[in-house]
Amino acid sequence: MTPQEFETRYREQIRDILNRLQSAMATSSQLELTIGDIGEAVQVLSRDVERFLAEQQSGDSSLS
Repeated sequence: MTPQEFETRYREQIRDILNRLQSAMATSSQLELTIGDIGEAVQVLSRDVERFLAEQQSGDSSLS
């Protein structure tokens, strides 16, 4: 392998590694946003369930 061939191979591998790293970072950012959205949805659902249960309990109390 000549020095020029080595340099070309080296540059191609570095370019490939950097492209893969950039893709991984973009995927990671999207995953972080998705996890945040899921967390918010769980909080809203939990709040709605607690409100519903409280309403059911207060309705049961008025029937006694």
